[in-house]
Amino acid sequence: MMKVSAKLRKKAVAVCDILDTVYPEAPCSLEYEEPYQLMIAARLSAQCTDARVNIVTRTLFVQYPTLQSFADADLAALEEAVRPCGFYRTKAKSIQEMCRRLLDVYGGVLPDTLEELLTLSGIGRKTANLLLGDIYGKPSVVTDTHCIRISGRLGLSSSRQPEKAEEELRAVLPPERSSRYCHQIVQFGRDVCRARNPLCGQCPLQGLCSDPSFTKKRIDG
Repeated sequence: MMKVSAKLRKKAVAVCDILDTVYPEAPCSLEYEEPYQLMIAARLSAQCTDARVNIVTRTLFVQYPTLQSFADADLAALEEAVRPCGFYRTKAKSIQEMCRRLLDVYGGVLPDTLEELLTLSGIGRKTANLLLGDIYGKPSVVTDTHCIRISGRLGLSSSRQPEKAEEELRAVLPPERSSRYCHQIVQFGRDVCRARNPLCGQCPLQGLCSDPSFTKKRIDG
């Protein structure tokens, strides 16, 4: 675990407190009912919006209603079903492979460790952390683009590399709040702290922001 200052930990708690007030409920933006469905939706979300994934999976999970049906699917048909999410051949192949491994190795039950999740086709640290946090309630940090960008603006992390940013945030966030923070920060990034033209004047985290551009706005404005 990285060493961080008590001041930075205190700041992280303050950020979490405000986000809890603004977003008391921060569910995963991907829609699912079964754990394996979140795994599949997360795989489809790579370089695709969650909104589009949700549109696709509403039909996909009816067309393939069980883990076994994905494992047994005609690959060409599965490719067509996920085509709107982009990179459909690669995604369809990894979805089928991960479902087969879940059945063959784990008896159809999603594993609950990072190491085991990473053995599933197409699953990287970001998705593995999402599954651990949302399915098993374990402390996790999902370093998507919103999380990395806004955590950097807040001064809670400095790296643009997902794995390094994850390490930095694990060191500063309260473990029991880390998964919720990641969901909250995604919504916050869409609503307020946008990549372009952030709504700084409406930001509930103004007093905690470390972004020099906001500091300049505050002085000039």
